[in-house]
Amino acid sequence: MNHQRASDRFRLVALIAVATTLALGSLWLFDVMRRSIEAALPAIPRTEPDYTVENFNLVRLSKTGLPRYNISGTKLTHYPQADSYEIEKPMLKNFGAERPPLTLRAERALADPNDNKIQLYDNVQMDRPASSVSEFFHLKSDYLLVLPDDDVMQTDKAVDITLGTTHLTGVGMFANDATREFRLAGNVHGQFQPARH
Repeated sequence: MNHQRASDRFRLVALIAVATTLALGSLWLFDVMRRSIEAALPAIPRTEPDYTVENFNLVRLSKTGLPRYNISGTKLTHYPQADSYEIEKPMLKNFGAERPPLTLRAERALADPNDNKIQLYDNVQMDRPASSVSEFFHLKSDYLLVLPDDDVMQTDKAVDITLGTTHLTGVGMFANDATREFRLAGNVHGQFQPARH
């Protein structure tokens, strides 16, 4: 009788051991298959931002270590998929001893540090105060592409420009602050005030 009980216990323990081994083997096989499938599938692009910064101010330095320009805003959001930044209420200021400071504002901006470009959207305003070498300058538009390292600004949208006492409107603009090149592409209208003596 004891021999029968011992035999039954042995069979039960062996059955449990086999079932446990099969269960663990199944889990291991499932994990191996899951990892193989994940490795074979293309990575799903991440579209959510990975961090945000509020009330920020970044300064870009020139090669000589002097401030070149700074950009600030109420909120900066980084998107890792494109390695780009979305900025709320951006303000961009340039610095340079040889030129008067230039200030740009907008409702929002997209900045791509890899291509060194900043796209300003909605209620874009650009101001440069009068100085000994230039007149007061003000620009309004809905969009402006800025290449700050190249001192280039351009748009394919309508622009409204005040330069001293002169008022210009047009569609499409290219400006290079370093070379003083300035072009309006089309539909140009201007009002020129006579010089005061």
